[in-house]
Amino acid sequence: MAATAATDTAAPVLILGGGLMGLALAHALARSGRAVEVLSRRRSEAAGFVAAGMLAPHAEGLSGALLELGQRSLERIPAWVAQIEADSGLSCGLRPCGIVVPFATAAERDVYPTAAWGEALDRQGLERELPGIGPGWQAGLLFRQDGQIDNRRQLMRALERACVEQGVRFQEGAEVLELLQEDGRLSGVRVRDAAADLQTLKAGTAVLCSGAWSAQLLPQLPIFPVKGQMVSLQGPRDALQRVIFGPGTYLVPREDGLLVVGATSEREAGFTEGLTPFGQRQLQAGVEALLPAASKWPPMERWWGFRPCTPDEAPLLGPGPLDGLYLATGHHRNGVLLAAITAELVSACLVGTLHPQDEERLMAFNWRRFGAA
Repeated sequence: MAATAATDTAAPVLILGGGLMGLALAHALARSGRAVEVLSRRRSEAAGFVAAGMLAPHAEGLSGALLELGQRSLERIPAWVAQIEADSGLSCGLRPCGIVVPFATAAERDVYPTAAWGEALDRQGLERELPGIGPGWQAGLLFRQDGQIDNRRQLMRALERACVEQGVRFQEGAEVLELLQEDGRLSGVRVRDAAADLQTLKAGTAVLCSGAWSAQLLPQLPIFPVKGQMVSLQGPRDALQRVIFGPGTYLVPREDGLLVVGATSEREAGFTEGLTPFGQRQLQAGVEALLPAASKWPPMERWWGFRPCTPDEAPLLGPGPLDGLYLATGHHRNGVLLAAITAELVSACLVGTLHPQDEERLMAFNWRRFGAA
């Protein structure tokens, strides 16, 4: 897996996608001295704008190489956020509040994949950490090291500003239609711009950050959309201090009392847009089971988005099928968590500064792991 730098460092790196991964990579590359241009069809549809912002490698019960990647990213997030805030002058809304995973029985708690990293709670401990938790939960795990970030209202805006301050150029409304190649190397992209005009942009280096839409440009990538519906409720400011990560539903309290509730997981929906009564009822039932009082709080907003999923629910990172094309996509439920480490590793891979040990680690997330030719 070669980690060679692009030969023409003066030519801009094209970032294909203006969501969280695209912005994180653009920021990292710009800070390394590279010229960067972001091509974004419609940034508002990016998963980074619709996710709940949990930083939860332990609460999610990750394992293997993905757990290690998540833990490394979690360690880097405070410094990563501090740099974004310094460059942008805006807060990212990082909140190291801890996350509680509730269980019906202590036996279920004790066999959770990441139980060794958590603090075991009985019913009394649950009530102490989560006043008002539903009666069906008798045990729990508190992961003090996990937390959240307000990606929807703060992080994405701060990253955009930080990129602009670092000289990143943006083409909003630009839909990438085709990757162009010569002898197996990326030579450019075919784009339809906001005025519906077709243009060809020459490029020797690009990063694919197109999320759930990535396979439309590279059909050999096993990425598919998983739709998720969400709702936010307005509660009292101090009603809930910890994130509750329940089975099928999670509750993420912001500092101002807003409660983000998510999320459905609709693998058969494809790119079908819109809310559904079934999905909204599922979220309501989850709230009633986890925190009954919150079921009476007024709804503030309802939305949906599309997670980019792979067969093993782990991302595709590093060199892609074409020389000069790099991948930072397929993060499924963990895009916000993995943004910091993705930006670090993929940018280092691109500019040729990747440590050999990290190059070996990236092999676990190479696109060829599914047997692609």
